[in-house]
Amino acid sequence: MRLSRIIMALTVGLAVAAVPTAAGAAQPQPPVYPPEVASLTVSPTTIRLGETFTLRGSNFAPNETVRIDVAISGLPAAAPAEGTARRSDGSTVAMAPVAYTPNRAQPQPAPTTFTVTADADGNFTVTYRPTRPGRYTFTATGLTSGRTASATGTVLPPRPTRPPHKGGLPVTGDSIGTPLKLGGGLAAAGAVLLLGSMAWRRRRAG
Repeated sequence: MRLSRIIMALTVGLAVAAVPTAAGAAQPQPPVYPPEVASLTVSPTTIRLGETFTLRGSNFAPNETVRIDVAISGLPAAAPAEGTARRSDGSTVAMAPVAYTPNRAQPQPAPTTFTVTADADGNFTVTYRPTRPGRYTFTATGLTSGRTASATGTVLPPRPTRPPHKGGLPVTGDSIGTPLKLGGGLAAAGAVLLLGSMAWRRRRAG
């Protein structure tokens, strides 16, 4: 009899002790969200020298300082040619424009590192004006959050400028002035000979 009571008491005690554990296990756990991923975009992705990139960053920490590093490399091999010229044998050759600005101060090189401040939502917008052609890789790093993002843009040489013609047809390598002068001289000589022949005939007839 006593043994059965002892077994019953142990069973009841274990059941009571297990109730809080089961209740705790049944409580919903808070969801686990993935860490924020920062992003950076460049628009437009291809510009001419003298134009401006617009950089837009998002998902950085609110109001944090973001450092932007700029790496510049040469133009890709697939960059479009600026123009072509035709040789005397009919073949064509690519031409690259050469910019020359006499008596002008050269622009200062664009910075390769600068900082911006994100807004309360962790976003920012900033413009960047390159000073030489090439492929530009921008890397934004949040100095508080440590989040990073990169984007790339291409800067092509400026379009070649051609001096306007000052009226009339363009001057070519062949000149027609000499044949015209020669023809005029021959015509004048013929007229003199004709007049001389007519005068001689009148004298003989008279």
